[in-house]
Amino acid sequence: MPERMNFSAVAPKVFKAVLALDAAAREGLDPVLLELVQIRASQINRCAYCLDYHTSDARRAGETEERVHQLAAWQESSLYTAKERAALALTEAVTLLPRGVPDDVYQEAALRFDERELAQLIALILTVNAWNRMNVATRKTPGTP
Repeated sequence: MPERMNFSAVAPKVFKAVLALDAAAREGLDPVLLELVQIRASQINRCAYCLDYHTSDARRAGETEERVHQLAAWQESSLYTAKERAALALTEAVTLLPRGVPDDVYQEAALRFDERELAQLIALILTVNAWNRMNVATRKTPGTP
């Protein structure tokens, strides 16, 4: 599908603001966990550009092919830690927000992450969702800068 718009060129101030939010959200989070969260949200949101981008970043961060491939079915896989599972469950709940964030999902994440980490994780989830929505709306093509 052809790209609809080069968002960064058309709205550079907005694009730079999202970049700044993205950088702030990443602080203090494990690089592999960070990529798992971004891949999972991008799978849900069907953002091909972000899937391409974050799977490459995950591999550079040391993630295995097996874990990347099983991420869409993480609940049925034994490859993810309790902390990663809590982050992925929270990612799904926040990404699919109309369903709400169940108390048990939030509480499990709060058990696995200290309060600052949890705030950073929530910020990361909202940021990747912003990127997904921007890229899906404009049909950003995988492989383009």
